[in-house]
Formats: sequence, C-alpha cells, structure tokens
Amino acid sequence: MLAFSIIIYLLLNLAIGLWASKRIKTTTDFVLAGRKLPLILAASATFATWFGSETIMGAPSEFIQHGVLGIIEDPFGAALCLFLVGMFFARRFYKMNIITFCDFFRIRYGRNAELLSAVLIIPSYFSWIAAQLLAMGIVLKIVLGWPLTECILLSSVVVVLYTIWGGMWSISITDFIQTIMIIAGLLIVSVVLYVKVGGFTPLIEAAPKDFFRFYPEFTFKGYAQYLAAWITIGLGSIPQQDVFQRVMSAKSADVSVKATLLSSLMYLTVALLPLFIGLCGHYLYPAATGADGQMIIPNMVLQHMSLPLQIMFFGALVSAILSTTSSAIMAPAAILGENIVKFFRPELTDKQLLAIIRIGIVVITAVCIYMASTRESIFELVAESSAFSLVCLFVPLAAGLYWKNTNQTGCIISMVAGLVVWLACVKLETVHPPLLYGLLASFVGMAAGMVVPKFKSV
Repeated sequence: MLAFSIIIYLLLNLAIGLWASKRIKTTTDFVLAGRKLPLILAASATFATWFGSETIMGAPSEFIQHGVLGIIEDPFGAALCLFLVGMFFARRFYKMNIITFCDFFRIRYGRNAELLSAVLIIPSYFSWIAAQLLAMGIVLKIVLGWPLTECILLSSVVVVLYTIWGGMWSISITDFIQTIMIIAGLLIVSVVLYVKVGGFTPLIEAAPKDFFRFYPEFTFKGYAQYLAAWITIGLGSIPQQDVFQRVMSAKSADVSVKATLLSSLMYLTVALLPLFIGLCGHYLYPAATGADGQMIIPNMVLQHMSLPLQIMFFGALVSAILSTTSSAIMAPAAILGENIVKFFRPELTDKQLLAIIRIGIVVITAVCIYMASTRESIFELVAESSAFSLVCLFVPLAAGLYWKNTNQTGCIISMVAGLVVWLACVKLETVHPPLLYGLLASFVGMAAGMVVPKFKSV
C-alpha cells in the first residue's frame, strides 16, 4: 500500500506538469512562470528551494551527532539567506526585469562578466542535484524494494518530464502541493512522537552536555568555523539562479519581497520538525539509527509507525526532494541557454532558446545521475556545492548593487581570485575554513579592480 501510494503521487506530479505545459508560450513563461505567481504560490515555491534531502535526512543526522552547532548551516543559514534576499535583493532584482541571475552581470559589468559568471555557476549545481537524486533513489529503494540505480533513474525521469513540460509553472504548482504535504506529514509525525516521548523534558535530560548550545567555545578557530557555517548558505546561496527564479516569478515587486520573507519564516520553523523527529527517533529507537545516520528518520518511521503515518511521512519526504530537485535542474539549464549558448548565438529566436533550455535539463540531469549513482553520502554531495557561489559570486553581486564605483575589471578579478584562493586552501587543508580565505580574496579582487587597467567590455 505504501509503494502504491508513492507511485500514485509521482504520477500526480507528471499530470500537473502536463497540465501546466498549456501555459508555456515563451521562455519567460517557462523560466519565470510569466512573472504571474500570487503570494501563496511564490512563498511556497521559495520555501521549497532547499527543503529537500539535506533538511530531512542530512541535518537530523548532523544534529544527533553534533547538537545545535552542527546544524547552523541548515536550517539557520538557509533561513538567513531567504531573509537577506527579501530585505536587500528581491525588489532590486525584480525591477530589472531580467530572466537569469547572470543577466545582472551583463547589465552591470558587461558581457565578459556575464559569460564568466555563467561558466562558474553551472557546475555549482551538479553536486546539489546529485544529492537530491541520490536521496530520492534511497527513498524509492526503501519503498519499492528496487535496486538503487533503477530508483535513481525512475525519480530522474519523473522530475525531468514534469519540469520540461511545465517549467516554472509546474514547479510552482507542485511546490504548493508539496509544501502542504511536507508541513502536514512532518507535523503529524512530530505530534505522535511528542506524545510517545512524553514532552521535551526527557529529550533535554538525555542529551549530552552542551548539546543545545548555540554558540561555539571562545576561540578564534571556533568562531571562524561558526561564521563559515552561517555564511555558506546564508550568503553563498544569494547569488544562485534557483533563488533568483522565485524572486522574479512573483506577480509584483511587493509580492516578491513578502513571499521571500514569509518563506524565510516558514523554513526556519518547519525545518525544525525533522530535527525534533530525528532526536525523538534516536531517543525512542536507537537501533533504528543503524550504520547510516542519514536514514534514522526513514528507518524509524518504517519500523515503528502505522501505515497511514508512513504514507504521510514518505509523501512529505518525496515532496521535499522533488520540489528541490526540479528547481535545481531548471536553474543551470536556464543559464546554459540564456547566458552561454545565446552569448555565442545572439540571433536565436525565443522558440529556439526554449528548446535549448529543455535539452539542457536532460543533459544536466544525465550528468547528475552518474554522480548520484557513484556516491553514497548526501551530506558530502551537498557540502561540495555549498561554498562555490559564495567565493565566486557573492561579492560581485552585492558590490554591483550597492557599490557604485565597481567595474568589470574588479568583477572578473573578484570571481577568479575567490575561486583560486578557495581551491588552494582546500588543497592545503588550512586550519581555518577555506571559504573565508576565498571570500576575502574575492573582496580584495573587487577593490583592486578600481585601481588596475580595465578590461575592454564586449
């Protein structure tokens, strides 16, 4: 019955994608839902941006092992990112009336900067998408009993089809349904476990010392790592196409700001539920944790919950992963078409560009299927992609909006310096987080661009 319910749910997503395809007439319709989303759809779509495998499967495992300090990056850093986007970026982006995040680099810095930003941002999505496909494959393997590779392929086909058919319209509509499933499923499971545990007191008493401590020990290294955890997603995911698409898909600038701030609040509150569920499961059924910590919640639900609760939970889990995966696949495909292919072939018609973006969705998914099939850790895959955009793109973006004297030279030096220094520090295994060195180098590069000869704009 559980397997049948999940299959029906996957088919429902395909049906929504086919229905939404009737709304697709232009590239703007496909990538930004025609900039027509009302508050409720825009907020649910933005909330679902990262509420995926990392939130429900990765973060609870980190929480159980390392306490509150282990989950600063997600959910706290992710909620911070959405809050900052709503406060400082959403309205300015919306008024620019552009299709992709990299279009901003063309308008503000020139076409060379546009192309470089596109080349840098696309690879940052591969590990993130692979993590979601791996998580979906693991879930379907549990539910259907099929081999992992076949489950990854099935989930990939579903996501690709409804994304290709309906674009941002199908993503937004399914995100709304999936948000309801996520909140309802997690709430019900949380209430059941709360009753079984007997409230918060037993959990607090059983936790190790300093488990719930929110701040690190007073050392430079401790606070450097703490800062890095906050800004990896908190700042690093601001210059990302999937966030940008949700900002630009709202029907007005005011709706865009309100939807982003509302999604920040939703994320911060709803993302605490998997942490509570994981902690309860570890307290009640320590054997369910097994060797793989990221499977503690699915194992616990399967072994100790009734069938209706299993359906609710796995429906919520599938919903979370599908919503994150679809937007993550759409983002680099849109940049590939709009900012790379169109860069070299500006004569492309809108119809041709739309076809290229759809082909890009298939190609990018194929690469990520291979990555998902050859890796085992969701958390490891997510960690590989989280710092990339921070060291390359955040400083040029923020400076371009709020520092009038910046130029294309500084932008290019900033992106290259941030990436090179970050990669070097990763290779050298520096004492302090490499992304901090990369971010500093990016800032210095932007400042240096104002005193060195300028690149000629294309």
